[in-house]
Amino acid sequence: MIIFLIAFVILLVIGVPISISIGASAVLGCVSLGYPLVVIGQKMVSGADSFLLIAVPLFILAGNLMNAGKITEKIFDTAKELVGWIPGGLAHSNVVASIIFAGMSGSAVADAGGLGAIEMEAMTKNGYDEDFSGAVTAASSVIGPIFPPSIPLIIYGSVASVSVSELFMGGVIPGILMGVLLMVMIFFYAIKRGYERHPFRLMALLRQFIFSVPALITPLIILSGFTLGWFTPTEASSVAVVYSLLIALFLYRTLDWKAFKKCLLDSALSSANTLFIIGTSTLFTYVMAMEGISKSMADIILGISSNPYVILLVINVLLLVLGMVMEPGAILTLMLPVLLPIASGLGLNLVHFGVIVVLNLMIGQVTPPFGVCLFVISDVNKIKLEHLYRSILPFLIPLLLTLLLVTYVPGIVTWLPTVLLD
Repeated sequence: MIIFLIAFVILLVIGVPISISIGASAVLGCVSLGYPLVVIGQKMVSGADSFLLIAVPLFILAGNLMNAGKITEKIFDTAKELVGWIPGGLAHSNVVASIIFAGMSGSAVADAGGLGAIEMEAMTKNGYDEDFSGAVTAASSVIGPIFPPSIPLIIYGSVASVSVSELFMGGVIPGILMGVLLMVMIFFYAIKRGYERHPFRLMALLRQFIFSVPALITPLIILSGFTLGWFTPTEASSVAVVYSLLIALFLYRTLDWKAFKKCLLDSALSSANTLFIIGTSTLFTYVMAMEGISKSMADIILGISSNPYVILLVINVLLLVLGMVMEPGAILTLMLPVLLPIASGLGLNLVHFGVIVVLNLMIGQVTPPFGVCLFVISDVNKIKLEHLYRSILPFLIPLLLTLLLVTYVPGIVTWLPTVLLD
């Protein structure tokens, strides 16, 4: 077991990709502990062998099609006409557009790398500081995996055997709450720095809205499908892909064959990485469970305090730290076997707990120094990381405030699934 754990830590420290670090150390653990070699293949395949997980590559593809088909530009233009008149208008448009796009991609990285580039270009051209624009874009990208659909929530539902439809509905109010709190922070920044506002033009808003309706109703189609029982989350991902493809090809005519092939390739690579991580993490957690490590970790957490509020705080801190240095899919697969028994023992609703877990991991994605969305925004928009690190810190306040409210006020998550799906 010492060899197993040390190998994992060393591989991470020297910069080996997380999927290889997990897989190699798990295989080494199986060999050194004398497990049958057939277990390696069985556990890796069983981890990714889920009908529900088919939704992961399809939602990734839907987000890429939206970006390649310039549909994200129309979403941002509509958001600009809707809220651009508020002080700091383009920054508010950034947040609103992220909420809308969240209903299509379910990925923070897709938001930051695709829609984020459009948002940042518009903001910097209109006098916004580059660092401020990057911070707003990074912070708003966190909404993507909370507001439905959500790739991390799909993985959570698969591992925890929890209804993904309920998880999706549970993420609606936290996603909106996060957006509102970010916009409050932006408002005060805009007043202090004197950022201009976009003039409100009713006719321009109506024209832009009518032109963008086919793109804007995509989240509505997905959400109504869950609530009315028209399709499952996996089927919803297929609907999102087909619908995105149709409006990009035939309505807006903004997607050509070359861009479509690139979407397929990029989506295949992203999906393969995610599913490989899930497979290797399943083998890793199998070794942990067989050797009693999972139980020992749970006992350590429960030994800190008997107060449920303190235990939740400890779990939040643990997940925030892990979210800064590891890929969310890996953390979910590795840590849920440890955390789910604790959540059940505390009497927590597992839908509520799922949103808490994913929100922690997404905030970790924009927390210095290792948040992956910060690297994406820095790379795409050529911003120095040290500048982005400084500018993102104030925007962690509304994100962490949302986390605390979601953690200690369960109704924020559980009310909507109860009303719509029960």
